[in-house]
Amino acid sequence: MAKARKNLVVEGLSGSIWELVFRQMPDGSTRVSQKPDFSKRVFSQGQKDHQRRFQEAVAYAREAAKSQPVYAELAKGTTKNAYNWALSDWFNPPIIHSVERKDGMIRVEASDNVKVARVQVRVLDEAGHVLEEGDAQQLNPGSKTRTWTYPSDTQGKIEVCAWDLAGNTVKTVL
Repeated sequence: MAKARKNLVVEGLSGSIWELVFRQMPDGSTRVSQKPDFSKRVFSQGQKDHQRRFQEAVAYAREAAKSQPVYAELAKGTTKNAYNWALSDWFNPPIIHSVERKDGMIRVEASDNVKVARVQVRVLDEAGHVLEEGDAQQLNPGSKTRTWTYPSDTQGKIEVCAWDLAGNTVKTVL
């Protein structure tokens, strides 16, 4: 790999020309290397699956960065842009930290790297049939709180599902 400094011919040059690749380095120098050969590369099924998931994430992020203002708000004052936040959100599902029944309320603690968009609570009998279901309400909407509540005195198993803006979902049953 060749390194060029203060050379007017390659100063500011980046990209590839024929079989040479030019890269601008943070110290201002230009590195020149041979173009890599990937012609014999064979991807595993896991790599192909990840590439497909990444393509889906890119498609989501392109649209969501424009249509969801929360991504632009998160990007303010950081080195990330709205697209980066949307891409990250697609790969990171929400997390349900705890579910608690107390004083006629079911309290759910859930978080996400961007925002938990919805929390649904179901109360099931021993056979798994739904006795009651509905959306939980966020305490102090608009704040950073991650507590959601659902009023219920019905006894049974509790199933909680949480969604983020990217459509990722997580479910837990108690």
